[in-house]
Amino acid sequence: MPNHYHEIASIDELREMLQREERIERCAFQDMDFTALAEEGYTARYYDCLFMGCTLTRPMRIQIDKSSLVFSHIDVPYNCFRNALYTAESLYDNYHVGHPESYHECFDYKVYAHYLDKGKVATDIKETLARTLHDHAMSDALQEMLSQYDERHIVGIMGGHGLLRTDPAYHRIASLSKRLTEEGYLMVSGGGPGAMEATHLGAWMAGRSAEELSQALAMLSPAPSFKDPLWLDTAFRVRQQFPSPRYVSLGVPTWLYGHEPATPFATHIAKYFENALREDGILTIAKGGIVYSPGSAGTMQEIFQDAVQNHYLSFGYASPMIFLGTDYWMHEMPVYPLLQHLVDQGRYRNLMLSITDDELEVVDKIKSSFPDAPAPKQQKH
Repeated sequence: MPNHYHEIASIDELREMLQREERIERCAFQDMDFTALAEEGYTARYYDCLFMGCTLTRPMRIQIDKSSLVFSHIDVPYNCFRNALYTAESLYDNYHVGHPESYHECFDYKVYAHYLDKGKVATDIKETLARTLHDHAMSDALQEMLSQYDERHIVGIMGGHGLLRTDPAYHRIASLSKRLTEEGYLMVSGGGPGAMEATHLGAWMAGRSAEELSQALAMLSPAPSFKDPLWLDTAFRVRQQFPSPRYVSLGVPTWLYGHEPATPFATHIAKYFENALREDGILTIAKGGIVYSPGSAGTMQEIFQDAVQNHYLSFGYASPMIFLGTDYWMHEMPVYPLLQHLVDQGRYRNLMLSITDDELEVVDKIKSSFPDAPAPKQQKH
């Protein structure tokens, strides 16, 4: 008997299996419609399988042994058993450029409204179960995506959600992310506005010229803050001007901060209900290193959480912690000298600290941190 459940991704994959076997064992089916299988699926028996949010016919149910588990859909405005990450197209399904009010007709807004109605800390047991199942499905889809990458080639950028699109720091982050993406790294952020959006804008524009990036930045400037009614609209206009991104990036936002729209520049979006899962997940994912751009309380939390992981070598090795913005991190928010002092005192160990204002130096630091790692492959969309 296999040790793990084999996840079946499509009806076509199941059809191929049915041509070889009549006993289907320890397989997991998620959000699949078995009505498309018709009678060809009724000769096999299913043992110790998982059916999560699947559409089953009556004859199909007869073929499922009692050793299997069947999870039905829950009546909420989101799919608890979604078998793929979100995209801008799925979150903003009814958005129309030129009509920013159309956001209120989108899936993302409807889920957020439901989330607020049920309470950010829900007490309804059906709702808490639904959210937990949804986030489990999101983590499963996320791990499937990340399995395609060497973990040391995944790099995160952290920073403030309030960073304006017109700020030079925003431009610097976009340029840095563009360079790293072109070098073959998968860029990850919290998937929201500010420094997070700049990360994904840079990845979206990877493979294009610096002049085209400047053009995109100029198109975003009329709505510099996520609080501007045209923030989302201008982003979609850039996507129209520069369609079909050549590379991918990963955003990990949360409905806890649903008032901050998820950036549509991320090609893959793992959106969670539980913010703790999301925050810990980003730090866990970015084993190739994290670049800290200026930020406030949330960024401070991430810095020290990351430091703990590196101190204890939680994943077998430490990853670089690179602080972008010397004056900010040395004087305005003097976290860097504090960390360096704690390292010198032996309170922190294994921290790979560096600080710079030069994006090329950041790229070199990332590339040189794991000399034994294979060269990153360009991960194209």
